[in-house]
Amino acid sequence: MRGLPALDAPVDPVSALRRIAWLLERDRQITYRVEAFRRAARAAHEVGPQELHRRAIARTLTDIAGIGPSTATVIAEAVAGDLPDYLRRLQESAPESLAEGGYSLYAQLRGDLHAHTDWSDGGATIDEMASAAAVLEHEWLAITDHSPRLTVANGLSAERLRRQLGEIEAYNDRFGDEIRLLAGIEVDILDDGTLDQTDDMLDRLDIVTASVHSRLRMDAAPMTRRMVAAVSDRRVNVLGHCTGRRVGSGRGARPPSTFDARAVFGACAEHHTAVEINSRPERVDPPDDLIELARDLGCLFAIDSDAHAPGQLDFKALGAHRAEHLGIDPDRIVTTWTADRVVDWAAGRT
Repeated sequence: MRGLPALDAPVDPVSALRRIAWLLERDRQITYRVEAFRRAARAAHEVGPQELHRRAIARTLTDIAGIGPSTATVIAEAVAGDLPDYLRRLQESAPESLAEGGYSLYAQLRGDLHAHTDWSDGGATIDEMASAAAVLEHEWLAITDHSPRLTVANGLSAERLRRQLGEIEAYNDRFGDEIRLLAGIEVDILDDGTLDQTDDMLDRLDIVTASVHSRLRMDAAPMTRRMVAAVSDRRVNVLGHCTGRRVGSGRGARPPSTFDARAVFGACAEHHTAVEINSRPERVDPPDDLIELARDLGCLFAIDSDAHAPGQLDFKALGAHRAEHLGIDPDRIVTTWTADRVVDWAAGRT
């Protein structure tokens, strides 16, 4: 079964703190609790193992900014060579899989074409996201932060995206043998179907996932034209969370956008643009009937996590369950492909 492998003692204090944060994220726990452990992990990393050991003996760990009583206990237990009790309890209670099926397909997934970092509205660095993906046995991961119009999500201007590409390149130079990062973006589809980033920057990317984030209640006819224009753009590789819906109750719920799905998916099939099966539990997007329509029209698919934190990368188990249940051929799912095959497809070379 694929998933986060359990850690055993002895365990590095930073690894223990990060793993706790990942497990809390995977379980969709409240943000401030997750952030407490991620903040402590960063502080512990900066201090270094020798100083952590000294402070653990002196019981002064909480004097370090970012480390509180609970995280100090985790560090002290790890320094002593024990498996921290907090981590042990989380590992024992965590389900082996987030889904009730789809295990075979999930095992075939090699990467993810939709993941965010703290460059936009994600909660972790590129290094942290890549490290979690490697633990989950990903071969590659596309970094797809938001585009500039989405200011609420700290979308990337052309200049900031250019600097991010440099960080991704540097990561691959250092750790490319462990996991390969693809340079990407989740670009907003503007009202007229054009894309919210400069042509120069779009042409420099490995992957472009395009999504509608504004005017989700647009009438069906203009929404259809908007989406068809986007998925027909030679630079767009994936149509992200196509209906924009949020399932559940309360203020977080949102109805799906209305559009001519046959026209949109027909354009996807014609231009080899993958339809994303967004695995976030609050999205379940597209709904089953639209996945079946896209399947019957010959579309490619991308099972993506839309992760905004490392522990959320495992959400793809939910998308794999749905895709397997709906009879999607694994070879039509681009996230089962090698990185080279994905890059060639995205560049129009296959």
